[in-house]
Amino acid sequence: MSESQSFPIDKIRVPEKMRHALKPEIVEELAESILEVGQREAILVRREKDHFVLVEGLHRLEACKALGEGAIIGQLISAEAARQRDLPPAPIDPEREKMERLKKLRLEKEAAEKLANTSRAVSDADAATRRRAHAETTSRSKLTANSKPSRQERGSPPRTLSDWIKQQERSGGRY
Repeated sequence: MSESQSFPIDKIRVPEKMRHALKPEIVEELAESILEVGQREAILVRREKDHFVLVEGLHRLEACKALGEGAIIGQLISAEAARQRDLPPAPIDPEREKMERLKKLRLEKEAAEKLANTSRAVSDADAATRRRAHAETTSRSKLTANSKPSRQERGSPPRTLSDWIKQQERSGGRY
């Protein structure tokens, strides 16, 4: 690239495609900044016959115009270098943007439903496990309550008639 130099603003032509990207609020901010500290960054222009074509720096150029400047600091680049520079991104098609948003929402909804179904399945499995455990515990306690006490639970066999009668009274038996 060449050195920065001063270019007359009235000799710089702005391509029509570039004009669509102009944002007045940015121009105002840049104009205030240029008043306070001066122009920090040079614009890029290329030569075309008797004038220059703006390659980069639309907002800086417009800010200098708004301030009433007659010239702006810039760098002259070749037409080939200007072609190689990235063009500003094309505006996004609103219909395509809407479709992308809908697709994203649909995918998020499907993921949420899948997560809810998985959570529900795990919850159902946990409930079934708890029901089985409760049923087993209940059936064991019923078996224990209905079964006859083992020989150890009954204690040793009665040695006397009086011990046998007491044992029968405790178990509710008749003698």
